[in-house]
Amino acid sequence: MTPITTQDYSIYFNESAYTSLNEHLKAANYSKIFFLVDENTNADCIPFVLANIDAEITYDVLEIESGEENKNLDICLGLWEALSEYGADRKSLMINVGGGVITDLGGFVASTFKRGISFINIPTSLLAMVDASIGGKTGIDLGHLKNQIGVINTAEMVLIDTAFLATLPENQMRSGLAEMLKHGLISNQTYWSKFLDLSKQTTKDLDVLIYESIVIKKDIVEQDPNEENLRKTLNYGHTLGHAIESYFLSNADKESLLHGEAIAVGMILASYISTKLVGLDTTINEEIKTTITSVFGKVIFDEKDYAPIIELLIYDKKNEHGNINFVLLEAIGKPKINCKVSNELILEAFNFYAS
Repeated sequence: MTPITTQDYSIYFNESAYTSLNEHLKAANYSKIFFLVDENTNADCIPFVLANIDAEITYDVLEIESGEENKNLDICLGLWEALSEYGADRKSLMINVGGGVITDLGGFVASTFKRGISFINIPTSLLAMVDASIGGKTGIDLGHLKNQIGVINTAEMVLIDTAFLATLPENQMRSGLAEMLKHGLISNQTYWSKFLDLSKQTTKDLDVLIYESIVIKKDIVEQDPNEENLRKTLNYGHTLGHAIESYFLSNADKESLLHGEAIAVGMILASYISTKLVGLDTTINEEIKTTITSVFGKVIFDEKDYAPIIELLIYDKKNEHGNINFVLLEAIGKPKINCKVSNELILEAFNFYAS
């Protein structure tokens, strides 16, 4: 596949990824390299990455525990201390090998250590390939509140090796599909239509869908890198989705949801709200609900869950001047930003989801 070039970095695929990495490492002459991994990518992915590096490098592997609950300031502090103890300097490089937690947190740690060292993302989950590793957003959670602390800073390069997807459990693959479905809904009918019957898609088709999904996000980010306007559309389904994810993560009575599982619910809620506020066709709304639930099934909510989820909306990053801003759909490929939604309509949307 042809590399995708952005204004600041390039995204390389499969075999060409390691060729490009070796060329970059030989040319950049880093003082030391640090691989950030979790226990899964340390076992399943790092050996393969190292086997494909023919440049002479000095490196250390830094391992953290997997899971969203570890994307926090305490873990960052431990990593900053480790970098200092292992002699990292301004010419060091961090290579983040893992899913969205690793690329989000690793990018943030690199961007803030000694006022910023270089980093490269090697995403190993579908979610990280099509979303977390692309676009320069780095960050960590504040307690159970998603991505409250971070910076926008791009990687030196992003390497996509879809062979790593074979190491993922089924629920992690589904989680990544949520962001691809979102890209279809906010961008164009043609891409969305490819998900209406996933049984017809082959493994080769998946590589193409991943490539197209990355192009969609790249094009949006390039037009609005600081999320002042168009880039906000990438948050479709995320206003309620993040609140749901945070609520389930903080509630001991609930089984935590993966990011994509929560965003899938958020997209169904947002599409229903769109029919009431911005004229989304009800037939399209039903198609969105049917398509997403066919992949994700349904999350069970109690009525007592709704109020605390709605309370969490005040922490959404898109909020301005105390207003909670939603991204809604006028039609597939026609999102509308900065929409105000009443609590009553949110409750109505939850009832539609449960029906």
